[in-house]
Amino acid sequence: MSNRFRIGGDLDVNRLGFGAMRLPSKDGMGGPARDPEAGRTVLRRAVELDVDHIDTADFYFSHDGAVRANTLIREALHPYPSNLVIATKVGPIVRQDSFSHGTAADMRGLVEDNLESLGLDRLDLVYLRIGSMTPPHGESLAERFEALAALREEGLIRHLGISNVDSEHLAEARAIAPVTAVQNQFHAAQRDDANLLAACEESGIAFVPFFPLGGGRDLDDERLTTVAARHGATVPQIGLAWLLASSPVTLAIPGTGALSHLADNMAAAAITLTEEDLADLA
Repeated sequence: MSNRFRIGGDLDVNRLGFGAMRLPSKDGMGGPARDPEAGRTVLRRAVELDVDHIDTADFYFSHDGAVRANTLIREALHPYPSNLVIATKVGPIVRQDSFSHGTAADMRGLVEDNLESLGLDRLDLVYLRIGSMTPPHGESLAERFEALAALREEGLIRHLGISNVDSEHLAEARAIAPVTAVQNQFHAAQRDDANLLAACEESGIAFVPFFPLGGGRDLDDERLTTVAARHGATVPQIGLAWLLASSPVTLAIPGTGALSHLADNMAAAAITLTEEDLADLA
C-alpha cells in the first residue's frame, strides 16, 4: 500500500500528516495558551520530517485568543514549501466565549479569514464542518456547500471537503460539487464510520480521521497493546499504523505541541502491520 495519496487527483501528500489543533493551547482547542515558539518549532520540525499535509482551522486558538494555529503556521513556514498542502475547515463561528454555526452567508467571510491568517491567495482544501461532536443526521448542508462551491469557482479554493458527516451528507454534497476529502471521528477504538470509509475508498475520496489517537482519551484496547508489544512500539503508534493500513485513502493527521510526541507519531509510518496483526486488530 502506498504511503502517498493524491487529494483531488493532484495534491500529492504523505499519508501521515499533521493536525494543528493542539499547537496553540495545552489542553486542545480553547485551552490555556502554549508557548508560541514551541508551536513554531514543532511545525518546522514536522516539515523536516516530511510532513507535507497540515490540517488547521482559523478557530484553533488558545482560550485568551492570543495564540492561533494559522498564525503559527504562517510565522513558522511562510513562504511555504511548494509541496506543502494546507487544509482548513469552516462552518463553526468560535469566539472566546461563544460557539455558533455559520450560515451560507458567512462562508465567504470565514474563507477570507483563513486566507488572511495563513497568508494565502488560494486555499488548497476547505472542509465544510457541520454539527458539533457527532454528525447532525437529517440536517442539510446544501446551502453552505453551494456557497463554498461558488468560492471554488472564483478561484479562492482548490478542493472541497466535508467534515462530521454521514453518507447522506456525502451524497448531498457530491450532487453540488466534487468532494475530495471527508473528515470524521475515526480511530482504532471508534470505528462507526467504516461504511463511510468504504464509500470514500470506492470513489477515491480521501478519508481523514480527526482524533486519530482518541481525542484525548487513551486508546485503551488490549488488541493494540498486544500488537504494540510485538513491534516494540507504543499503543498510539500502532493506532496510527492501523489507520494507515485500514484503507489506501486514509490520511492520518495526529497533532501535538511537543517535539518528542511529533517524533513518536512520525515513526509510526515505518511500522508495517502483518496479516496476524491486522487479524488481531479486526
